[in-house]
Amino acid sequence: MQPKLGLIGWLRWFWRQLTSMRTALFLLLMLAIAAIPGSLVPQRSSDPNGVSQYFADHPDLAPTLDKLQAFDVYTSAWFSAIYLLLFISLIGCVIPRTKHHFQALRSKPPTTPVRLARLSGFTEGEAPAQTDASAAITHASTLLKSSGYRVARFDSDTESSVSAERGYLRETGNLIFHGALVGILITVGFGGGYGFAGQRVLVEGQTFVNTLLAYDSFSPGRFFDDTTLDPYTLSLDDFSVSYEQRNLQAYGQPIDFTADVTVTPKGDAAEPGVVKVNGPLRTNGTSIYLLGNGYAPTIKVTAPDGAVVFSDSVPFLPQDANLTSLGIVKVPDGLAEQLGMIGFFYPTQDKAASGANFSSYPDLEYPLLTLNVYTGDLGLDAGVPTSVYALTTDTLTQQTGGTTGVDSIELKPGESAKLPGDLGTVSFVDNDPAASAVGDFTKSVPRFASFDIHHDPTQIWLFGFATLVLFGLFTGLLVPRRRLWVKATTRPDKTVHLEYAGLARGDDAALESAVTALADRHLKLLKTHQPVVATPEST
Repeated sequence: MQPKLGLIGWLRWFWRQLTSMRTALFLLLMLAIAAIPGSLVPQRSSDPNGVSQYFADHPDLAPTLDKLQAFDVYTSAWFSAIYLLLFISLIGCVIPRTKHHFQALRSKPPTTPVRLARLSGFTEGEAPAQTDASAAITHASTLLKSSGYRVARFDSDTESSVSAERGYLRETGNLIFHGALVGILITVGFGGGYGFAGQRVLVEGQTFVNTLLAYDSFSPGRFFDDTTLDPYTLSLDDFSVSYEQRNLQAYGQPIDFTADVTVTPKGDAAEPGVVKVNGPLRTNGTSIYLLGNGYAPTIKVTAPDGAVVFSDSVPFLPQDANLTSLGIVKVPDGLAEQLGMIGFFYPTQDKAASGANFSSYPDLEYPLLTLNVYTGDLGLDAGVPTSVYALTTDTLTQQTGGTTGVDSIELKPGESAKLPGDLGTVSFVDNDPAASAVGDFTKSVPRFASFDIHHDPTQIWLFGFATLVLFGLFTGLLVPRRRLWVKATTRPDKTVHLEYAGLARGDDAALESAVTALADRHLKLLKTHQPVVATPEST
């Protein structure tokens, strides 16, 4: 019966299990699986508006997922636990192996086995007449050294041999690979705390200033200091989209998005730039990515006395591939009642058999704006933040559309309509009336672009560690670890018998051919050189 393990014994057993390579690989797999929920549901760190929308769309499921930290996967307790265990496991693997590898590098190759015939790739031959055994081994050592082997020579009265070993770069690569993984974990886990990610929607002609209050949403790292924001301005000059028009099977599909911008660093001259999908603009320590785009109809609301109480280009969120878009307009002041409007914008308006409007093409061919009007308390005076992309209609009175019996307001660029109850007038402003008059609506409605602005001070470190990971992986896979031996035995008749053999540390399909090639080269060398008498040496 084996003795029971005490506390120290159990701790030692747990540590050995945790720091085994099998456990490290298992934890790496677990980390990959744990990251999957982060791609299935929106994350607060990168898409806070998406989280709010998820709660609205799934009121029963969202609270349960929130308790499981599904909306904060990468900072959750369970993801962090796997992350830290993997970190500890890798360090526990790397340090002992590094020490052992360093000792192996300093030690000489092992002594020559007595029975080489038992090893892989064994072959034998006879040295040319009058060849000295010691000289034969000297030539073998020279060959092996020239091939990158570390050699050690062993001599006795009747035989001489050389032991050679190479492939230490394989283990070096493995250690670099695992050490670089630790570096990536450290960089991502701690270095990312000094960065930030922010989102901003810009309409053509608008300018964004890189300050904390100018972001629509902002997710700082744990150690981020907003006073370190590098001041600069970003202006969206033009946003253009190219659509497929030749292939009828993909007609109307976008094939290119281009945001032409102007960046003006503080105290420097303005610089033009371009942001594309998968083509971010890097400036002033930040990377600017293009996330989304759509139309932003310019809407103006005028009071009965002619005063303009609202005038703005309102981003409408796309609802389908043809950019049927939904937008919200809120007018809290300037009219007899607070006014809210839910609008739909159709870049190329068409009608279904049921009479419902839809967009048949994503570009501006026949734009139409429809508005459902609501009056009442918009809830803006309570001081509670509300989304600009949502309108709560529970306490509002619907004036047009739906069951009111009053048709929704329909406007083309440049048209106006009276609001119900003599509240005033709403207009769909045409930004290019001259072109619209001849049927060209290309510039009549401005477009908006959604930008994701990142600052990550660890990118260079991550690139360096990723390069080391690839180097370690390839060297660990491609460099063979092998040992070769050559033994020369002097027989009683003064002839010299040669033996060659090898041993692989792991899989090495080329071992036998390497032994045969060594034997052929060695015998050829002995035949072309005059016999020499070498002094025993050990390298």
